[in-house]
Amino acid sequence: MVETRKHNKKMRALFFSHLSSPSPTLRSKINIARFYCASPITPSRFLSISSTRGLYTCFSSKTMSSSSQCSVSWETTSTQSGEASRAFNCLDGIRTLAESGRFKAWFLDQYGVLHDGKKPYPGAISTLEKLAATGAKMVIISNSSRRAVVTDDKLKSLGFDPSLFLGALTSGELTHQFLLRRDDPWFAALGRKCIHMTWNDRGPISLEGLGLEVVSRVDDAEFILAHGTEALGLPSGGSEPMDLEGLEQILELCAKRQKPIPMVVANPDYVTVEARNLCVMPGTLGAKYEKLGGEVRWMGKPDKVIYESAIGLTGIDPKECITVGDSLHHDIKGSKRAGIKSAFITGGIHADELGLGSFGETARPDAVHSLCTKFDHYPNFVLPSFTW
Repeated sequence: MVETRKHNKKMRALFFSHLSSPSPTLRSKINIARFYCASPITPSRFLSISSTRGLYTCFSSKTMSSSSQCSVSWETTSTQSGEASRAFNCLDGIRTLAESGRFKAWFLDQYGVLHDGKKPYPGAISTLEKLAATGAKMVIISNSSRRAVVTDDKLKSLGFDPSLFLGALTSGELTHQFLLRRDDPWFAALGRKCIHMTWNDRGPISLEGLGLEVVSRVDDAEFILAHGTEALGLPSGGSEPMDLEGLEQILELCAKRQKPIPMVVANPDYVTVEARNLCVMPGTLGAKYEKLGGEVRWMGKPDKVIYESAIGLTGIDPKECITVGDSLHHDIKGSKRAGIKSAFITGGIHADELGLGSFGETARPDAVHSLCTKFDHYPNFVLPSFTW
C-alpha cells in the first residue's frame, strides 16, 4: 500500500508537470462562497467549514435525497465578475440531469468514470441503463489508443451493454482513420516512414492496413507515431521493451534534426487510472516533444476533433450535449472548447489531490474550487461518481 501511494504521488507529479501554468492570480478578492440546496433542509443539518478564502457552507450528502442538488456560487468584489466568479452545481448522482431532459446527448469517458480498467465502478452499469431509458443518446469518447472495436469488446467483458451506446470514439480510432484517409492536409504531408512508440505489456498496437513503414533509425523517419509508452516498434513487426526515459531520448534525437519531424499522439492523456494506480500515457511523450520544439498533433481530448466527431454522430446541437469525465485538463477543458456543458467526476485521476480515500466519497467544494482554479478549467456540475 505504501509503495502504491508513492507511485501515485510520483505519477501525479509527472501529470502536473506537463500541464500549462496555473491561471494568473485573480484580480479580485473572493469574499464568501454560498451553497444553495434545491430541497428543504433544517439549519441543524448545515455543515460549516472555515477557509482562508472565505466561509463555506454546505450540506452533508447523507441528509439529501438522491435527486438533491447544491449549486455553488462564488461572490467577489471585482467589477470583472465574469473573469473571477466561477460556479458549479454539486450533485449526488446524474438523476436530476437525466430526468430533466435538458441534455439529449451524453459523451462519456470510460476510465475513471465507468470503470478502472479492471472492473466497473459500483452503480455504473445500472446508471447507464437508467440513462438509456430516458431516451438519451450516449457515446463513449475516450483517449484510448485502441480502435473503437477494442473498446466495445472491453466494455462488454466488464459487463456493460455496448448496444446502449451509439458508438465509441477513441483517439486511437481517429488516428487510424486520419492516417488511412489522408484527406487532411497535415496528415497527407506526413510521409509513410515512422518511429512507432507502442505498448508491450498491454499488447502492441497493430498498424495493419495503413501502409506505414516502421523504422528504427531516427534519420530514416518522416514522423513519430505514439500509441504507447512501454516499447519501440520494430521493422519486423515486433516491439522492443523500453522505459519512458529511453523513449524520451529518442524524442530528443528527433527534435535535434535539422527540421524536427512531426509527431502524432494517439492518446493525449498524461496518466490514467487503472485499479487505483496511475499509469503514464502517450500524452506525456507529446508534452515532452513540444517542450523540445517539436510539432505535435493531438488526436483526442481536449482537442475539438473528437467532440466534433461525437456531435456529428448524434446529430444533436452542442447546447443539448454534456460531457462526463474525470480529467479537468482533458474532459472539462475539451468540452468547454467545443461549447458543451460538463460534469466532473471527482473520484478519478484527481482523487488524491482532492483528499478522497474511497469510492463515492464526496469532495469538499472548496477543495474542488481550488483544484479548478489551479487548472483554470471549471465544470458545470460536480459528482463523486457516475451513479444515478
